[in-house]
Amino acid sequence: MTGDTVVPGVGPAGNAEQKGLSRADLAADWCTQFDRWFRDVVAAALPEPTAMVVGTADAAGRPSGRTVLLKRYDPEGFVFFTNHTSRKGAEALANPYASLVFPWFAVGRQVTVTGRVGPVDRAETEAYFASRPRGSQLGAWASPQSQVIPDRHYLVERQREVADRFAGTDPIPPPPHWGGLRVAPDVVEFWQGRVNRLHDRFRYRRTGQGDWIVERLAP
Repeated sequence: MTGDTVVPGVGPAGNAEQKGLSRADLAADWCTQFDRWFRDVVAAALPEPTAMVVGTADAAGRPSGRTVLLKRYDPEGFVFFTNHTSRKGAEALANPYASLVFPWFAVGRQVTVTGRVGPVDRAETEAYFASRPRGSQLGAWASPQSQVIPDRHYLVERQREVADRFAGTDPIPPPPHWGGLRVAPDVVEFWQGRVNRLHDRFRYRRTGQGDWIVERLAP
């Protein structure tokens, strides 16, 4: 085959007309608006409503992305947990800016976030880690995330060794290299799909004085 490969376009929610988003529909602050949309997604029974794509970049500006699960959000930002020596953890700590994308395409919506990223305090990490299933606690200790390993057997053996090490310990403490990261947004954009790709886009943007303004963007 020669020439460009054309991927057929698929509009939001089957290309059906979507209820629009106007300035009057928006909450006064981004966190309240996000909470409204998040509750809508949960009510719609979308699979993995907390799934978000986290984008980071290394010190040279080379980007990488992956899907993780949001664990908490509030006016201070969005929190997820990871191994800080993993690629995303190391990049986020070395180059402390990140992006988030919530791809709620089944309901014709998307939220994007950019902002500074940094670790949450250790008490918050310990409280969350204690709430995880024991198998997930053991896995956090067993897996050298993002590192090259020889085979699956290596992980199985590491899991067994960790299980023996923490036999009788409950809850298992989090590894010292594992913890929460918070993305404190400078920009939060709400994207509502419309027909003919004339989507509604509104951006909450933090100004240099620390105030927030709301702007409509062209699709």
